[in-house]
Amino acid sequence: MQWSKLMEQIYQFLGSIAQLATEGLAYLSVLGEQVLQFVLNLLGQMGVPESQRLMVAYAACYAVVTLLLLFLVWRMIRRRIRPRKKNEVEKRDEDIAADSTPAEMPTVAEPEVVTVEVPTLSLFERMKAGLSKTQSALLGRVDALFSSSSAVDADFLEELEEILITADFGMKTTQLLLNAFKQRVADEKTEGAAQLRIILKEEVLRLMTLNVAPLDIERDGPFVLLVIGVNGVGKTTTIGKLAQQYTQQGKKVILGAADTFRAAAADQLSVWGERAGVTVIRHEEGSDPAAVAFDSVKAAVARNADILILDTAGRLHNKVNLMEEMKKIHRVMGREIPQAPHETLLVLDATTGQNALVQARLFKEAVGITGIAITKLDGTAKGGMAVAIGAELNLPVRFIGIGEGIDDLRPFDPEMFVDALFENH
Repeated sequence: MQWSKLMEQIYQFLGSIAQLATEGLAYLSVLGEQVLQFVLNLLGQMGVPESQRLMVAYAACYAVVTLLLLFLVWRMIRRRIRPRKKNEVEKRDEDIAADSTPAEMPTVAEPEVVTVEVPTLSLFERMKAGLSKTQSALLGRVDALFSSSSAVDADFLEELEEILITADFGMKTTQLLLNAFKQRVADEKTEGAAQLRIILKEEVLRLMTLNVAPLDIERDGPFVLLVIGVNGVGKTTTIGKLAQQYTQQGKKVILGAADTFRAAAADQLSVWGERAGVTVIRHEEGSDPAAVAFDSVKAAVARNADILILDTAGRLHNKVNLMEEMKKIHRVMGREIPQAPHETLLVLDATTGQNALVQARLFKEAVGITGIAITKLDGTAKGGMAVAIGAELNLPVRFIGIGEGIDDLRPFDPEMFVDALFENH
């Protein structure tokens, strides 16, 4: 009897569970149909064709269920791994604490400091390194020609002419060198590669040695240096390096940003002014350059400056405008400081070769430049253009750039230049 009642209770319990399961499945079925209908309506709003909506809905539901299952599996695995890692870390810490005592701590020797002395290059060595590309293009071929030729004949002179033109000496300068070289060889009856090399070196130096007074910045009142040059030649960088060098020499320098034509020229000059710790006089972009020059001169006089460096535009597309602009700047500065500007410096890019010579000729005709600064000589094999400028235009090279450092902008020494150019490796 008791067994029958127990079985009846079990059957009732199982029936209740079955009823609940049936109701739950019915509810899930209704919910599934509602979800499916919602997805189908959403797909319809998204523009999915009716014939494909059911397939897309099933695929989406399958993807969601799969992601949920993967998430649950990941959570279960993470819960099992985390306590294990925690136990391992605690055990490792206990082992370290048990094995390590203050007396047993190893003594770590302090690393030995090794001082590496970087060799300081002399000025001549820096000059030689800066001219290495020009030297390789010129000297190697010259030495090979001199060593292989038995006489200075027409073939010899023709090959030497090609070498010099390739090194950007220019046609006119090359002819001057060849004529002088040929005459000296005939007069002195020179033989041997070494003697021929000496003659060529001496003739190059002769062309570069001009009867021009050196740049003298020592004077009563500010020395005014007017700098011009086309975009991209390194004009502003040259001004910045000069400002730093003069400041290091104890000179009081003021910079004037009169290149109001080029965008951001005044900003670039201001950056160099901050590096050098000098004052920069500037106006708004597009202002009258002569007005900037006037304010710069006034500031240089009022503040007892030693040197005023004025950055100006170098626009060759219209020489008439350039000449008128420069004449106005000259008049403005000359009224405040006698004979100002005392030097008009044209900055040229050595990598442009003979184009730099053309620029120098045009600027000389337009504004009457008095000196040249050649930049980027270390990046080109066209260093012969420095010789051509002196020989053809009778213009002194005041500064040359043989590197990116501040000290790599050097006052030009023709003798050192030629020695470095013809120095054996």
